[in-house]
Amino acid sequence: MTPRLWLLAVALVWVNPGAAQAQDRERKRATATRVPDGSVRMDGRLDEAAWREAVPLAGFTQKEPVEGSPATDTLDVRFVYDARALYVGARMTSSTPVQAPLGRRDDADQAEHLLVSLDTYLDRRTASTFGVTATGTRLDYYFASDNDFADDDTFNPVWEARTSVGERGWTAELRIPFSQLRFNERSPQVWGLNVRRWIPSLNEEVFWSPIRRTDERWASLFGDLHGLDVQPRPRVELLPYVTGNSRVIGNRDAADPFNAGVNLGVGAGADVKLGIGSNLTLEATVNPDFGQVEADPAQVNLSAFEIFFDERRPFFVEGANLLTGNAESYFYSRRIGAPPQGRASGDFVDVPGTTTILGAAKLTGRLASGTSVGMLSAVTDDESARTFTSGAFGGVRVAPRTFYSVARIEQQIGRQSSSVALMTTAVHRQFDAGDPLAALLARNAFTLSADSILRLGDYEVQSFLGATYVGGEPAAIARLQQSSARFFQRPDVSYVRLDPARRRLAGANGGVSIEKQNGRHWQWEAATSFTTPEFETNDIGRLAQADGVLVASELQYQQTTPGRWLRSWDIGVGQDHEWNYAGDIQSSELRSEIGLTLPNFWEAELTASYEFRRQDMRLTRGGPSMQRPARWTTVLAVETRDGAQTQGDLQMAYGRSEDGDLDFVLVPQFSVRPRPEWQLTVSPSYVREVGTQQYVATLAGGGPDTYGGRYIFGRIDRSTYSAQVRANYTFKPDLNLDFYGEPFVASGRYDSLGELAAARTRRLLPVGLDQLPSEDFLVRSFRSNLVLRWEWRPGSVFYLVWQQNREAEDATRERASIGDMFRSLGARGDNFFAVKMSLWLSR
Repeated sequence: MTPRLWLLAVALVWVNPGAAQAQDRERKRATATRVPDGSVRMDGRLDEAAWREAVPLAGFTQKEPVEGSPATDTLDVRFVYDARALYVGARMTSSTPVQAPLGRRDDADQAEHLLVSLDTYLDRRTASTFGVTATGTRLDYYFASDNDFADDDTFNPVWEARTSVGERGWTAELRIPFSQLRFNERSPQVWGLNVRRWIPSLNEEVFWSPIRRTDERWASLFGDLHGLDVQPRPRVELLPYVTGNSRVIGNRDAADPFNAGVNLGVGAGADVKLGIGSNLTLEATVNPDFGQVEADPAQVNLSAFEIFFDERRPFFVEGANLLTGNAESYFYSRRIGAPPQGRASGDFVDVPGTTTILGAAKLTGRLASGTSVGMLSAVTDDESARTFTSGAFGGVRVAPRTFYSVARIEQQIGRQSSSVALMTTAVHRQFDAGDPLAALLARNAFTLSADSILRLGDYEVQSFLGATYVGGEPAAIARLQQSSARFFQRPDVSYVRLDPARRRLAGANGGVSIEKQNGRHWQWEAATSFTTPEFETNDIGRLAQADGVLVASELQYQQTTPGRWLRSWDIGVGQDHEWNYAGDIQSSELRSEIGLTLPNFWEAELTASYEFRRQDMRLTRGGPSMQRPARWTTVLAVETRDGAQTQGDLQMAYGRSEDGDLDFVLVPQFSVRPRPEWQLTVSPSYVREVGTQQYVATLAGGGPDTYGGRYIFGRIDRSTYSAQVRANYTFKPDLNLDFYGEPFVASGRYDSLGELAAARTRRLLPVGLDQLPSEDFLVRSFRSNLVLRWEWRPGSVFYLVWQQNREAEDATRERASIGDMFRSLGARGDNFFAVKMSLWLSR
């Protein structure tokens, strides 16, 4: 950080030194009443004597549609507890018919619902939210930071909720076991508290502790819940499971000895959770089952860079916020158990789709001192591919046994959600003497990083700094030097060089950002970061590109007071500039945006950006730097109101470059509910891309202007059609049938091949199409999942799964059409059937 930035950060400390104390004095107060065990029956009716003795909350006010006004309808919320659980009872009157269609867990925008948020550590930063819709669908989210927009819906504790709907409104009962909450050991307990009601028919959002439209803060604005006297109890949870499955291969070759047609399989495993005190949890898993409800979206990747997908595996999703910091590149959990990177060849080859996770364990929680702890260790087994060649069976090792570990410790500072954290990761692979995999993969990889958040009134300063080390055989390190993140073999650079004899890489990255939040009108942010050329995290993290220095800033003016024509509007400008370590600018963008909210709560946003000419050190994929043309892009997004039962939105983008590049994207989405238990969402998309600098090949025999290489590029015309379809049928809140399907087609047609005339230019010399093999393609695929999920008792789930993966590819110059997309449904492919049952046991 430069001296000027340090001075600015220190100056912010004195902007509003009494802000935290003022918030503490104004915090609202609620009381929970102790009742004998068994005093509350979970039926959603609130007819027990315990509820009459409890103290109701008072003073609910609107955030929308009229900020600060009293709630339109009355809301009576009370808290009682016994030795095992906290109970919430709520009675909501309704001046309009209750809108509450059925839905799957955490699906609530279209349904009237109640949310109760608890800051159980009273750290004014983190919060656990529990809620229920009027028809009984449970909602639960976790907030790892003091940000209203940073909710994590992968938080799935075991708890209960019941509701009852009447003529004048509805009632709800929530039972939240203390075993599912983490809190510090003190007596009596004081927890942060807020209660929110959403009435979609009125577009009304009310809070007990007021939240303004311009507030991004969350837990720091809560009131307090007093009266709890809770003693820690031993916590043990066991979740064993059994599965059976069958994979039916559509393209089965009768001579393939590894494909028996139905390919039956069985499995068993277990997850264990052990409470350490009231605020730490040790989790372990043996032979974990990582089945997915939704497949990764289809992609045709013509770039040199990896595509990263979201994590969906429950063991890694839960508590993930404690294992990441301001710089998310250090830990990417999908590295653990990923497909083997080794290759095998033969007439028929059976390669494992994933590496087997022998076991994994996690320790997460928060201590009374304000220290958060997140630790994870995992071991994956070595894997071999089976081969069959000329009548003989064989085997090739494609993955070594690998040990992964991640540890992060974060300490809260002060009362305004400030914190500082230290994180380390390690990967170790076991190689035998002469193992070919040692030339492909690094033996050891380590990282050490720190990050911090300084929150001062309406200002926030975030920073991070980290270092990486990777070691292994020279061939493996040479592979990293030549990867798309670095391209050290580039002939026109002097600050890095390819060294085939190296056995290690060591790099660093860091950055700082300063942001003004929660302002009534003006908001701004400034950020800078750097990544050295040898920085590498891909053994356990995710990194697309190293070697860069970035400077970015944004300025926004907003008006949130509703007027005659608009409920709110904002206008902003921003810029991003990045240089490599040679000082060549790699990106240079200016942008502006306008956002509008209409009186009917429809929203629209228009963004325009302009990219200046710049150099691209990766476009030639290991060759010299090449110039990119200037280009402009406009994006329009329109969205209907959140609470509508029939919803739609539209995203459209159009961009051109000075060389004739074209980008056109059209993505509408429609969501309808034919009946309260049905929901159908269709999101078709059309993408047309014309690129004049699509890399094709590198050939020898070039002139001195290109350092002896011939770098071939083509004009590519790409068309992509896809349609993501989701259909949900809810029999009852804990019994759902979900369908996800995506027909997809993409085509690419190459024309006007040319070779780079000189480094640092974009001029191409014509090359005949007959000098290179055709790269044209048309790819069709259809991926789908049909899942029946039944939570037959709290925490215990039964699944029936049917997955399809169909694909076909042709080398043709035909452009993709909508008909091709639907023809993907008839392509040959695989069908996967599975049944799974888990049993949740707790004491």
